[in-house]
Amino acid sequence: MDGVQEKIIRVGNSLGIHARPAGKISQEAQRYASSVTICSKDAEADAKSILDILTLAAPQGTELILRAQGPDAREAILGVSRLFEEMFGEDR
Repeated sequence: MDGVQEKIIRVGNSLGIHARPAGKISQEAQRYASSVTICSKDAEADAKSILDILTLAAPQGTELILRAQGPDAREAILGVSRLFEEMFGEDR
């Protein structure tokens, strides 16, 4: 199934999306065949690109839309959103 999957996520860690979380997001997104994007109200980033993710400049509390399209879109959404839910291993 090549449907589009979406999930609204919120940046919970106190430092927002900086280099370390961007790297984790990119690594996770690259595990999937599906295209994965992260959308803010002003921009859209390829979740497989650290630099693209950093251009979102998403501080704590930012609401984002995680979107995946492809054969494993559901798994991609679950994998990437889990990182946000776990706050990238920060703020523990």
